[in-house]
Amino acid sequence: MKLLDTAVQAAEKAGALLLSSYGRLKNSQIRVKTKNDFVTELDKASEELIIRTIRKSFPSSAFQAEESGNTAGGDLLWIIDPLDGTANYIHQFPLFAVSIAVMEKGVLNAGVIYDPLRKELFTAEKGKGARLNRKTIRVSPVARMADAMMATGIPFRARNRFKEYFASLETIAMNTAGMRRGGSAALDLAYLASGRFDGFWEINLSIWDIAAGDLLVREAGGEVTDLWGRDNHLKSGDVLATNGRIHPQIRAITSKMFTSKPLVSGTKKE
Repeated sequence: MKLLDTAVQAAEKAGALLLSSYGRLKNSQIRVKTKNDFVTELDKASEELIIRTIRKSFPSSAFQAEESGNTAGGDLLWIIDPLDGTANYIHQFPLFAVSIAVMEKGVLNAGVIYDPLRKELFTAEKGKGARLNRKTIRVSPVARMADAMMATGIPFRARNRFKEYFASLETIAMNTAGMRRGGSAALDLAYLASGRFDGFWEINLSIWDIAAGDLLVREAGGEVTDLWGRDNHLKSGDVLATNGRIHPQIRAITSKMFTSKPLVSGTKKE
């Protein structure tokens, strides 16, 4: 079975599982990992289901998953967020998704972001474009920052960087056409790939938040870097993604507003 087919199968199974308990969670099924950071029994059950599904077709795979961490394996690395937007899910705010990406020898080859509520399946394969429910999608043609609809995420886990972040928020908000904060970085990137947003930036994310969305945006014709224009976002967690046309304009702001971090290896657990 193809990598993308397996990722789709796993995402759809996980999405069905999430829907089966949506709106019916008990307090006993929810745990606080850190301040403002939640995990539910469904996060864990979804992740276990995804990994089981993948292993049926690719038994020697390695995994990097939000809840279970790193599992060693062969050349294939599956990067999994079993429920992106957990707080939304708990509060029945209807923006959450399953995100699965696969790397082969360090290169992103396939990615899936699945919104089970809307039955929207975003997929991408390296060199083969991006799709929404099998129809080709492209980033928007917006060329001026003043006309751009932007998305962002508030970095509640990075309070030491609040001043920098809110400085960037003020400047970008005052110089663009609109701002949205949905609470799911995966869907923000999927919406950017499909032209619903023109740009997105956020800090202190983890690789499972952005890996699938990274490939989607690139394959839809967009650009993804860190805040300073470097190809380091999967490691640092500081990401700027746009339709490409407004990238230099937004980067000019983020590169000045944030303290540049050195290039790092590895990823952090959130």
